[in-house]
Amino acid sequence: MTQDSHSTPNGPARADTPPEKRAPDAHRRLAPWLRFTLEFGPILAFFVAYDRLKGTSVTIAGTSYDGFLVATALFIPLILAATAISWRLTGRLSRMQAMTAVLVVVLGGLGLWFNDERFFKMKPTVLYLLFGGLLFFGLATGRPWLEWIFDELIPLDEAGWRKLTFRMASLFLALALLNELVWRLFSTDTWVSFKTFGLPAILFGFFMAQGGLFRRHGRAGNDGTGDPET
Repeated sequence: MTQDSHSTPNGPARADTPPEKRAPDAHRRLAPWLRFTLEFGPILAFFVAYDRLKGTSVTIAGTSYDGFLVATALFIPLILAATAISWRLTGRLSRMQAMTAVLVVVLGGLGLWFNDERFFKMKPTVLYLLFGGLLFFGLATGRPWLEWIFDELIPLDEAGWRKLTFRMASLFLALALLNELVWRLFSTDTWVSFKTFGLPAILFGFFMAQGGLFRRHGRAGNDGTGDPET
């Protein structure tokens, strides 16, 4: 007796999984070490390049650029390459990655064009103001867009998305203000260290502090009877 094409070796017969239900290749996940390298490698390379080049200048086509702008010129293709590699390996590109790459090219390019490092230093301010404004606008119109930004990578119920959206929008606006204060009031060395290590540390600490919200409002295993967060 031949085995039915719809049966499994260790269980009862079942229908083949339809093609539209199968996990698409577009959702391949990167190994943690590779994801970390692609996300933070360009930033660390910028930090190292600036540390080596600060206090020096490079003349290109008759125009003198200081070490900060030379490091910026190196950072732009690195962030684009990392973004392209991530897209090639996973088959997808998050909205945050795309918007970050666009702002790096636009503001970094303006800084190089006008030979003015302030454009690149304002990039985090513009990025965080954009995200914070969009998230607050989404809340005001009944559409918490944080889920859209994160591509549903964080499984939360509707109330959880609203709370996380409000908290993260507030954080983005605070970071925009903090970035302005750091680059305007402190040295370039301080700002580079803040951007390379301070901002990622703040974001990491923020998400670690949301553990209670994730437990109460996570969809996985949540039957809707969990205690509301106060």
